[in-house]
Amino acid sequence: MTTKSPGTSPQRCLATNNEKRVPLTQKKATVPSCPVPSRVPTKRLTSLLPRSTRHAARPAGCTQNHIEQLPPEILMKILWNLDASSLYCIGYVNKLLYKLAKNNAMWRKIYSAKYGESKKLKAKHMDEVVEKLSVMKVQERPGGYWRRLYFRTVAGYNHTKWLKELRTINPFTGLPSHTERVLREQRVAWEITVCDRSVCEGTFEQSHTYYSDSSVTLCWTNGSWPAFHQLSTIQLHGVKRVPLKCPSAIKPGWRSLMAQLDIDTISKSSQVIGGDRLVKLVLLSPGIVIGIWRGQSSIAFVMATFHYHRLLERSLLGSSVCPYTIPENRPLFDDVDPNYGLHGYTLHITLHNTVTEIMSGHFPQLFCRKGQINEGFIQLNAIIRSNQSRQTPLSARVSLPWRSDALEGTVKNCCMMSLTLLDESQIPFWCVSTPVSMVLANEEPFSYDYQGQHFLIKYKDAEGKVQMDVVLLEEQRQFFLINLVVYISTVKVNQHFGRAY
Repeated sequence: MTTKSPGTSPQRCLATNNEKRVPLTQKKATVPSCPVPSRVPTKRLTSLLPRSTRHAARPAGCTQNHIEQLPPEILMKILWNLDASSLYCIGYVNKLLYKLAKNNAMWRKIYSAKYGESKKLKAKHMDEVVEKLSVMKVQERPGGYWRRLYFRTVAGYNHTKWLKELRTINPFTGLPSHTERVLREQRVAWEITVCDRSVCEGTFEQSHTYYSDSSVTLCWTNGSWPAFHQLSTIQLHGVKRVPLKCPSAIKPGWRSLMAQLDIDTISKSSQVIGGDRLVKLVLLSPGIVIGIWRGQSSIAFVMATFHYHRLLERSLLGSSVCPYTIPENRPLFDDVDPNYGLHGYTLHITLHNTVTEIMSGHFPQLFCRKGQINEGFIQLNAIIRSNQSRQTPLSARVSLPWRSDALEGTVKNCCMMSLTLLDESQIPFWCVSTPVSMVLANEEPFSYDYQGQHFLIKYKDAEGKVQMDVVLLEEQRQFFLINLVVYISTVKVNQHFGRAY
């Protein structure tokens, strides 16, 4: 027998009882009608949605979550009122929100609000501006265009400002004086991406950074590295993080490709330049060296060194697949001087490691006579054996400290070399920063001035080569640099100066 409560009709009691018997999942969700904002009509919102989100077919037995049960118009209304940080983060919730959060119209509004094309564009008038924007004009761009443009602009929006800060030149090195400070202020990071032959990819951010007067040395020690013989590609990117309030794991940033090595380059150009009882150092290309555990093929660490010349531009102004192209800066052609391009060079060279500076030298007014051009190279003598005035001692032993996750050590007779050669106009002409090794000379030249073991430090690439002679004085137990010669390719000289040597 059913008792009626006061003020309750039998039909109401029946409805209440029926509601209790109906499972919750079978209820039909009802959403109160909300007015769509006047700036974006309902038809426009629906037309902006991807086709896959309008009529999403689901397999039988698959239930929608509460977000997917909302009409697309309501979802777009919610997303339209989010800021850039929230709109970026919500794209990581699911595939539906990821597609909706890349909508060009929303990111076009955010981009215009922060970087209006006209100074008269005010934030309070943005609703009217977006209202007048043609949907076809916004949507003719590929999906995610304005999203990428916004992040790229945020990452490098002040590039004109830091370019002005790089105009002050250090007269000793011939390079911008504030490169290190600008790198720190811009919070530039560098990432290495390795891919093995099974197409497994991993990206790691540098663990340690060391600055010298003309280069920066980066170390990667953390991460699960693939075996060295399984490496397929290696990529180095400069990264500028976008200052958004979101977790660091998904924080967006602009990536600029700086170096890329494939399997052929790795196998052909790799050479062992040194090692100790724990690791051996393998040089892959100028500036990149990999430490491999002895008796294994696993990677212990990766080190790279980059020269300061155009380092900010290379780290920030390239793209993720195309590096920054350094513009040519040729001097004015001189058809009066018969030896134009053979004199007026200035050399600045530094030997260093991740701890200390081993040697630094500045050699102005270097020249080469036409008769000294040999085998396609012009010869610039910075230090010669017969002139002791320029011969210089090394302030420390030639060594290269390293560290991994758990161990550390020092490789003897290896270090970093940073070389800057300026032309007659004091413009950087040849810039190199790379690891080098010091090896025992096969034939020790006879000398009355220096008695001891003689060592050689050599470097060569397509544009030039360097040779240094170092002698170890037994009594003082100190190294002296007694000979330093730089060779420049005549092809490079002719192209730069417009000559035909």
